[in-house]
Amino acid sequence: MTSVPLSLQRENEATTQDDLSLRLGNHVTRCDSSLLATSDSPHTARGVREGLADLLGQWLAQLEPLRARSGTVFLPFALYDQCSGWLRVTSFDSRTAVVEVGWSGIEGWSFQPSDFASTARAMTDFEPSLGTALRCGLGELIATVRQNHEDVRLGFRRPRGDPAPER
Repeated sequence: MTSVPLSLQRENEATTQDDLSLRLGNHVTRCDSSLLATSDSPHTARGVREGLADLLGQWLAQLEPLRARSGTVFLPFALYDQCSGWLRVTSFDSRTAVVEVGWSGIEGWSFQPSDFASTARAMTDFEPSLGTALRCGLGELIATVRQNHEDVRLGFRRPRGDPAPER
């Protein structure tokens, strides 16, 4: 199985500013984890690592149904006071997917990262960043997010550019 070049990792544990790195293909976006750490959802454990692991777990929960039905899901990765960064994942055939990085005017503080599904379903203003679209296998995408989730959950940080091991 081929790994999809996608990851969301914490690069600097000394701060919650500009400490997350979203990588999709050759595109890299730096963002803050501060709103992940302050989530007051009962499903979110304390700390940034646990908040990030919870967020990636929610990504998986949104992606899995695309195996049974085509559609589009939105996955948040950057939460700011006046906007938020999202991945848009579209599958037309439940086998392949197109992943795009983009932004929305939805304020990052206005929803819990551990429970973003209703906010994502109401998305109306997603603006994709040019040149970020990546076509991949849906199964491979889910496997890559699952590996990223496990790495974060277990506290493992893969070196930059080091793909997830093939399974």
